[in-house]
Amino acid sequence: MTKKIAFLASEAPVAQTARAALIGRYGDVAPEEADVIVALGGDGFMLQTLHGTQELPAPVYGMNRGTVGFLMNEYSESDLIARLDAAEEELTNPLSMRATCMDGSVHEALAINEVSVLRAGPQAAKLRITIDGRLRLEELVCDGALIATPAGSTAYNYSAHGPILPIGSDVLALTAIAPFRPRRWRGALVPKDAVVRFEILNPEKRPVMAEADSRAVNNVRSVEIRSEMTVQHHILFDPGHGLEERLIREQFV
Repeated sequence: MTKKIAFLASEAPVAQTARAALIGRYGDVAPEEADVIVALGGDGFMLQTLHGTQELPAPVYGMNRGTVGFLMNEYSESDLIARLDAAEEELTNPLSMRATCMDGSVHEALAINEVSVLRAGPQAAKLRITIDGRLRLEELVCDGALIATPAGSTAYNYSAHGPILPIGSDVLALTAIAPFRPRRWRGALVPKDAVVRFEILNPEKRPVMAEADSRAVNNVRSVEIRSEMTVQHHILFDPGHGLEERLIREQFV
């Protein structure tokens, strides 16, 4: 039976050109009707596609028409059906962010890579960290901190000197960004089912913003983060090039 494919592309000209060429070869259906969704772009567009289609049953197969392409497969116009038939599926759970702002408003969002809290003014942020309701760090003076999933551990987390986590591991990375006090504190590994809470100390003087996969909330006073086990993202990779292999390879570059 012929696969019904939905082709989605970023606004980049190279991605739009690729989409037109692939539609010419394989046809195109709406994502709601598709057996598989093919995303053309970079990692940012892949995250956007996963968020936008998470209610649909079709898995997402990315082809790199962007820059890094960590979540993407190599681009090729030929043999797409055979590649989709042979593709291996990875399942990931996103993080759930619940940010409470200074005006009392509450904002919720999901993040596939990480949730970060970042200083939004000239002075360093001061954060208090509790895990599962238990105080773990009275005061962290820093540019920010983040919680990363295994899938996102090679992104912002790795740039901030956080650990790369194996896919399937039941832990999250809690990583400090430019910590000042405690000096050289680089964070911790926390259980996947933990609830991590950042309380912002003196937020009027030291404003902080929160981001879930680059979706920002300003002027937060607290941020609560947990794994959202009720949501699964289905990502397809060419055999031998899945997330586990990519995470290992990234550590030997």
